[in-house]
Amino acid sequence: MDVRKGAGAGRPRDPGIDTAVLTAAGRQLDDRGFQALSFESVARTAHTTRAAIYRRWPTRTHLALAVVAWRLDVPPAPDTGCTLCDLAEGMKVFLSAFRTLRPDVLNAIHVACANDEELRAEYRRIVDEPPRAVVTGLLQRAQRRGDLREDVDIGSLLDILNAVIHHRAVVGATHLSNDEAEALIEILMRGAASDYERLVAHSRTIDIQHSLPL
Repeated sequence: MDVRKGAGAGRPRDPGIDTAVLTAAGRQLDDRGFQALSFESVARTAHTTRAAIYRRWPTRTHLALAVVAWRLDVPPAPDTGCTLCDLAEGMKVFLSAFRTLRPDVLNAIHVACANDEELRAEYRRIVDEPPRAVVTGLLQRAQRRGDLREDVDIGSLLDILNAVIHHRAVVGATHLSNDEAEALIEILMRGAASDYERLVAHSRTIDIQHSLPL
């Protein structure tokens, strides 16, 4: 089941209720965590009924995933011609998917999805696939430009990026920082780039151009 679709398919949806419920549920997740998420409390805060929420999201796991989907805004893949610049922006997309919620909340949702095939698929669709698609696009362009070695497997690079970010998000006390993300890009690109020092020099040229007065 798509978490954005309710169980009552024959009844017209009121987008105002959806927004109010997702806002209230998001605040509860931020303030009290996943285990304290309560349909009764959300309904009271959103000025609706528990039945209205159940029609849209049958369990609190579905509701929590809907909050992530509602908050996550994935922009198109950047294409500046500078591979390291694009990767830095692409990493922000990856990180934003996990930063929608506190690590402990995201971990609890991940655990709640683990033994349910439908929910696991929804978790992947909402959290993993959108940022992965963005970074896939920019890595493919980098490979076509000759910035990545021809023998580099893009899927494996993505798996490494996702594994590190996801591990910190669901196990660590804090999300991966921007500085840590940049260090991760350097580690990966030193092995994957056809000429890493050339890419660094190019990115520095771009930075200088952007800092020049118009």
